[in-house]
Amino acid sequence: MGMLQRFESRLEELVAGTFARAFRSAVQPVEVAAALQREVDNSAQILSRDRRLVPNQFHVELSPADHERLSPYSSTLADELVEMLREHAHDQSYVFTGPVTISFDEKPDLSTGRFRVRSAALAKVTPASEGAVSDTAVRRARVLLEVNGMRHPLDPPGIVIGRGTDADLRINDPGVSRRHAEIRIYPAETSTPQVSAVDLGSTNGMLVNGHKVAQATLEDGATVKIGNTTMTIRFVPSEPPGPAQEGGWGV
Repeated sequence: MGMLQRFESRLEELVAGTFARAFRSAVQPVEVAAALQREVDNSAQILSRDRRLVPNQFHVELSPADHERLSPYSSTLADELVEMLREHAHDQSYVFTGPVTISFDEKPDLSTGRFRVRSAALAKVTPASEGAVSDTAVRRARVLLEVNGMRHPLDPPGIVIGRGTDADLRINDPGVSRRHAEIRIYPAETSTPQVSAVDLGSTNGMLVNGHKVAQATLEDGATVKIGNTTMTIRFVPSEPPGPAQEGGWGV
């Protein structure tokens, strides 16, 4: 029995045919499963002779009608699809960069029975100190590093980024070395801090704004890519001093 047949069989056992009734003449779960497998196969990137990197975040876009039919079963279906993808990845020697997630999104431009699959490879990002990403630390920072939807404050002298446990910001990306790169911050009391990225002798190198470099100065909006993970530098404008800071309140 093939993987898709096993998936469909498990699904029928779980919901006792409810899917068949709900999805008559609309999107079928087994069609979604097949599309996810194709998305994984088509997106695989070679890491080594025996390992290939594949996306781990998937969005299944559905028409309003199909999305409404699916909603009561979305959690069960997502769990089964994730398990199916894990089996497929094991059989094909694929490597996920992080936890596998599948969401179902409503898209008005799709007609009943039509759907799209979008994917991305997002590595798990873990700061060495959880307190470093507190709301207070983010608000006080003059420079932020955006990684996979999270903002990390950057303070002098900077941080080391890598896959190893001794990195200040750990990225679970197979293409990232244990100590891959360093973001250095040079404080400036009256102007914007100077920020630079330095490759620490990594295996796969570093791209800054799409160009492979060993070291580069970073401006606001600059991108740094290591492995399959892209990070963005954001400068936070300093607030102008208030009346109290300018010499107190007049009398």
